[in-house]
Amino acid sequence: MKIITYKDLENKEIYDEFYRVIEYDNNSSVDEIINNVKLKGDNYLIEISKKFNDGDFNSPDDFVVSNDEIINAYNIVGQEYVNKITYAKNNIKEFAKKQLDCIKNLEFEKNNSILGHKIIPLNRVLCYVPGGNYPLPSSALMTVVPAKEAGVKEIYLTSPKIKPETIVAAHIAGADKIYKLGGAQAISAFAYGTNSINEVDKITGPGNKYVTYAKKHVFGKVDIDFLAGPSEVLVAADNNADAKLIAADMLAQAEHDKDARSYLITTSFELANKVQNYADEFLEKLETKEIAKISFEKSYAVICDNIDEMIEITNKRAPEHLEIMIEEYKDIIDKFKNYGSLFIGSNCAEVFGDYVSGTNHVLPTNMASKYTGGLSVFDYIKILTYQKIDKTYAKELSNYASYIADKEGLKAHKLASDLRGDK
Repeated sequence: MKIITYKDLENKEIYDEFYRVIEYDNNSSVDEIINNVKLKGDNYLIEISKKFNDGDFNSPDDFVVSNDEIINAYNIVGQEYVNKITYAKNNIKEFAKKQLDCIKNLEFEKNNSILGHKIIPLNRVLCYVPGGNYPLPSSALMTVVPAKEAGVKEIYLTSPKIKPETIVAAHIAGADKIYKLGGAQAISAFAYGTNSINEVDKITGPGNKYVTYAKKHVFGKVDIDFLAGPSEVLVAADNNADAKLIAADMLAQAEHDKDARSYLITTSFELANKVQNYADEFLEKLETKEIAKISFEKSYAVICDNIDEMIEITNKRAPEHLEIMIEEYKDIIDKFKNYGSLFIGSNCAEVFGDYVSGTNHVLPTNMASKYTGGLSVFDYIKILTYQKIDKTYAKELSNYASYIADKEGLKAHKLASDLRGDK
């Protein structure tokens, strides 16, 4: 971990690395994959899956996890796993339900007219679950459960080289179909459809840079949640914070992949040094140290002069996960504006949010929390407005609409309005 001061961020090289933003620029190989899926469909999915060793498919029937495979997956993972996953699912479901309860259908009367909106679930969605370094059954829960609670009619889940743990989690979460496809080819297949795969309305879930670029490519044809990059955590801590807990939480993000980043923002050099020492101690025994060590060495601790500097850096960095370990936090907590999800106090491990507390772990990275929050039940619904206008009120509205249309030079707009005003 690099320990720097607030002043060091005036150095352009340090500044650019600290506030890095990953650009998902044109990727010709991904473009080629997407276009080939559109042109060749299922045959290309079989071909490219064998090429990348993502699945030995002989026909499109092999894309789908069968009932026998689901039963076998349950036998492999065992009852304790099922119990723990069900516990997590229930907490996630409860939170999603409470969120959905915040939004109601709306209808009100004005001048003998009616205006309102309806809450309608999406028809068909794809939940993408990575299958790279580790199986991620938790991502199956986080993507499928809110969709189920929202009332989505058809929920598909796909994951490359899908593991039994992911199959069981997807089944418990309520996925209607579970697929074994991954990569840009899976994103393309579900965005445009093939003979065996229905096109969806929206694609959600995390993935590697190729999956992320593919999501960017197909956006517009389908909706997506957001472009999620490598995982991040930022811990804002005072000198009373527990250095051992901070070190563990930072390493928990670092082990995701070599591009993950952990940040400590504090007023205490002593705390930063203690965190470094504990991290070194943990890394000696950590089974994932090969990845975590590389990521942690590229991470930062920034020593600030005061809390205002800590707040400024945090809001500018806009982290995916924000942990507040500041003793007197109540008066300042609302000054933190940009984060994917917030964790307050030493008991609130970020990994609880990853797995079981109920909030979602599919969160904006790459400073995207400046303009969006994380995945939620709201991503699986649409709010559709409607109106029924009374004849008398139509005359009143016509007077204003016709004037505005005329100023915009849209004469047919004016005509349509005038005709209502003349009745």
